[in-house]
Amino acid sequence: MRIKTNKEHFLSCNVAAFTYHEGCEVFDKLKVGKRVTLVREDENPYDHNAVAIFFGETHIGYIPRRQNETIAKFLDLGYGDIFEARIQSVDATAHPEEQVGIVIYLKRKESK
Repeated sequence: MRIKTNKEHFLSCNVAAFTYHEGCEVFDKLKVGKRVTLVREDENPYDHNAVAIFFGETHIGYIPRRQNETIAKFLDLGYGDIFEARIQSVDATAHPEEQVGIVIYLKRKESK
């Protein structure tokens, strides 16, 4: 028997391009379980499927290019509210591109 939950795991990944954004300014506030926001950047000149990751108002990086296509499509179609993204890991001793990991869940549609 499967237990019904409010959300299901969709994707886990490291925050890409962390060193090129403002993540170091809020690094001490990045704690496991804290929410992050996914923001579509369809005009990004480097990646047409770019999905930025924000901690509050601070841009900390991106979903890695090899993992962003499906999320970008959902965001483009206005389904961003189905995702819940949270910090999954923080390791100050790791390579900057591996210092922060996130987990993205798909939220269960609420019954009416």
